[in-house]
Amino acid sequence: MLLWYVKTHQRGNLPDKPNTGRQKNIPVPAITTAEKENEPFDRHVSQLIYTKHARCRMECRHIDESEVKEILDNGTVNYNKIEEGDKGKSYPLEGVTHDKQHVRIVFAPKKENLVVVTVIDLDKDWYCNCK
Repeated sequence: MLLWYVKTHQRGNLPDKPNTGRQKNIPVPAITTAEKENEPFDRHVSQLIYTKHARCRMECRHIDESEVKEILDNGTVNYNKIEEGDKGKSYPLEGVTHDKQHVRIVFAPKKENLVVVTVIDLDKDWYCNCK
C-alpha cells in the first residue's frame, strides 16, 4: 500500500507504456533573447544549489552538473508542470543533453540563486533508492 501511495502521489507520473529501451531524438528549439526576457525566473544566477534529492537522482540517472547547466541555459520551460508550494514556485526545464538524454530538471528560485530540486530522465526509468 505504501509503495502504491508513493508511486501515485509523486510529481510527474510515469508514462503508461513500458520503456522499450530505445531513445528518441527530440529536437529542442534554441531559446531566443526575446523569449528569455519573458521568462518567469532569471537563468543567470550567481550559484546553483543542489538538494540532496537532486544529487541522488543525478547519480541514479547518470546526469552531471554540466548537463544541468546545459539545460538551464538552453532548456524550454514546461509551463504545464510549474508548481507552487509552501516554499514558492518550481520551474521545470526540458531539453536534450550533450549525451542525448531527454531530461526535465526542476529549478526553484531562492534569492539570487537557483535550487536544483530534482532531475528526471524522460525516456528511461532508472532505478533509484533516494530517500
